[in-house]
Amino acid sequence: MRLDLRLIAEMIPAGARVLDIGCGDGTLIEHLTREKGADARGIEIDMALATRAVAAGLAVIHGDADTDLAFYPDGAFDYVVLSRTLQAVERPREVLRQMLRIGRHAIVSFPNFGHWQVRWRLLVGGRMPETETWDRPWYETPNIHPCTIRDFFALCRLDGYVVERWLAADERGLKAPWTRSVWLANLFGEQALFLLRQARPGEAPGPG
Repeated sequence: MRLDLRLIAEMIPAGARVLDIGCGDGTLIEHLTREKGADARGIEIDMALATRAVAAGLAVIHGDADTDLAFYPDGAFDYVVLSRTLQAVERPREVLRQMLRIGRHAIVSFPNFGHWQVRWRLLVGGRMPETETWDRPWYETPNIHPCTIRDFFALCRLDGYVVERWLAADERGLKAPWTRSVWLANLFGEQALFLLRQARPGEAPGPG
């Protein structure tokens, strides 16, 4: 499995009810069902990928995160997952709100636009960067809302989400050791992973 999917799977306990948004061919769903006995379901906007997942016997439907999450009831899931999709949805703030309405926890992974290689290539070349993570030219990328780790922390504080756990990692599978320093993680982490929940009454949002 892709690195961020392996890290996400580690955060989800056995037997959990899981919705994977932008689940692709259902790799994470299949793993959680087989290895953890999870009640794992998925939603995927790409019809070909959704069809492949259904053909493999997985509970996946064709749908759009920007519009279809509103049809799920409150508290329907223990964990709602959005892996490398946040930057591609039209309304990321609303998608996060819906995730934490229908799920007790949200797990979000995204490529970090604050990584030093992105900054350097933009500074030196004056053009949108292409790296191992940001691997398409600007006119072909689905990424319409790139953000940094610091941006995401700020959004969590703004909307009242508690960060129960977070980490930064590189594309080669190494967890970055900078979880005590958001500034260093924002500079050197190629991708980020966040475990969120709603703040309780009187509880301060932000890092948990």
